Amino acid sequence: MVPRFAARAADGDHRPGLGVIVAVPALNYIVIHYSWHWAFGALGIVGLLWAVLWLFLGREGTLVDTPVVAAGSGEERVPYRCLLTCPTILAACFAGFASYWGIALGLTWFTSYLRTGLGYSQQVGGNLSTLPWLFGFIVLMIGGFISQRMKSKGASSRTSRGVLACATMVVGGCTLPFLQLMPTPGAKVALLVFGSAIGSTIYVVVPMIVSELTPQPQRAAMLAISTAIVTLSGAFGPFVMGWVIQHAATPLQGYELSFTILGILLLAGGIVGLLFIRPEADRKRLAAHAVADPSIKVQPIRA
Repeated sequence: MVPRFAARAADGDHRPGLGVIVAVPALNYIVIHYSWHWAFGALGIVGLLWAVLWLFLGREGTLVDTPVVAAGSGEERVPYRCLLTCPTILAACFAGFASYWGIALGLTWFTSYLRTGLGYSQQVGGNLSTLPWLFGFIVLMIGGFISQRMKSKGASSRTSRGVLACATMVVGGCTLPFLQLMPTPGAKVALLVFGSAIGSTIYVVVPMIVSELTPQPQRAAMLAISTAIVTLSGAFGPFVMGWVIQHAATPLQGYELSFTILGILLLAGGIVGLLFIRPEADRKRLAAHAVADPSIKVQPIRA
């Protein structure tokens, strides 16, 4: 179920960074002028309001995907062992995992890097921390539009979704290792914002790819599984960065080494995606494993 105003999100209209763009400066203001306790309270109030809106405005989306088994009855299922070992789905999840590592670092360590590493004040650092989300929002909107446009013009899913998203991840991965060479704090911030957010289109295409390869009765489960895999890096990324900073010669070296690790992950995720995201080929393989849904009971024909 999706809100009416976001019913077409799976078709390229996806805004994961918009809430952060609005929330970060607002929460920074609350922390500075009140306390962090009030910041948590504000998040709780907004969450409750959103739940009420969802209750009244939510409905099913309007997009209809072609069944995995084109000539089937629509009641087929593919064994989960086949879906969970599908190269395209695994590659898409790994690319998403690598990119979400950057989101986790942005939420937990970016402001600290601006303050402790580069010397910005709490207020300036808090405001600057919205830059990756703002740039990522722009990239995601443009990338989602281009992907959808390419698909409507007849481009393959591999090209319009896999290649487009993963190529930008490779660009970001190649950029971040140069962070330590930037001469000024402003140049470091600009490079970090570009490198960490240029691959944001991957957040649009991962659910598209998973949906494309999954029969409709199993789609919700596979989207939940893929989301869990992608966001798992949110537990590992901040921990690894904290460990690196703790054992580095200086905090600045620790921060920038951690962002270099992020660059390596983005590069690896992009390359894996370019090599193994092949929805058309894997769609045929999965269709060969489709079986009738055992939960569908055939009603006897009465004379």
